[in-house]
Amino acid sequence: MRLEDIDLNLLVVFNQLLTERKVSKVAENLGLGQPAVSNALARLRKLFDDELFLRTAQGMQPTPYAEQLAESIGYALGMIHSAVNARSTFDPATSQRGFSIGMTDIGEIYFLPQLMQRIQQLAPGVTISTVRNNALHLRDAMEAGQIDLAIGLLPQLKAGFFQRRLFEQRYVCLFRQGHRLDLKRMKAGDFFAAEHVAVVSAGTGHGQVDEILDNHSPRRRVTLQVPHFVAIGHILQSTDLIATVPERLAERMVQPFGLRQLPHPVDLPKIAINLFWHAKYHKDPANRWLRDLVFDLHADGGGAGS
Repeated sequence: MRLEDIDLNLLVVFNQLLTERKVSKVAENLGLGQPAVSNALARLRKLFDDELFLRTAQGMQPTPYAEQLAESIGYALGMIHSAVNARSTFDPATSQRGFSIGMTDIGEIYFLPQLMQRIQQLAPGVTISTVRNNALHLRDAMEAGQIDLAIGLLPQLKAGFFQRRLFEQRYVCLFRQGHRLDLKRMKAGDFFAAEHVAVVSAGTGHGQVDEILDNHSPRRRVTLQVPHFVAIGHILQSTDLIATVPERLAERMVQPFGLRQLPHPVDLPKIAINLFWHAKYHKDPANRWLRDLVFDLHADGGGAGS
């Protein structure tokens, strides 16, 4: 296959189908009729000699060959997008742009107060919306430009993405003041004898720590499981449960909820919290402004632009 045989518009349709999984939605996004998108898909199938997308009850599902092509095509389109928009500018003081950031509820608690305070000072017309990092199609959504940045422990974002380290942190034990474990240090035996609230944070790197604790002998006694961290302060405040949480979340919760934190008695890996963006938007001035702002506010030591 020669490059001159490929219509770039077909690759745009391919990339949209990967993200949306619906012909009607792709047609809407691209301002085309559904027959035009179907025709483009037919040409793609002929070009690549593969079905590429199969119609199912869950939408148009990519074939293994389409998934193989996805990363390279997405990266190539991203580089082209960056090149043709290299001269665009971004003025935060006058911009009315909306940004979307992928983060967990921990991220909302830790990052958003300072970030929104600074945005209101520097860019009063800019708006922010957050989406969960464990969304099923986070990678595809970032490739399509539906999510500008992602923050967290996201091992699934590798090829085709840039990242910068914000900080590393440890896990700590968190519990109410006056708890029987409210001592100078916590012993492993006391930790495993206590009753625990555990957060099932699917799709993030926090699951590694749960696996370590759940495979430990003895095992921790989990009497409550919740799907997010946001309720942990309220739960610990009025019970004798203890929780294993990242230390920077603990710092935010200790004072408002009357809690205490201690170093964890189990040797757990540190968490590396990174800022991610897709290669397509590496040189985009608006994206760069936002990620520089996040980095300057929250990176250990701060720093200049990325």
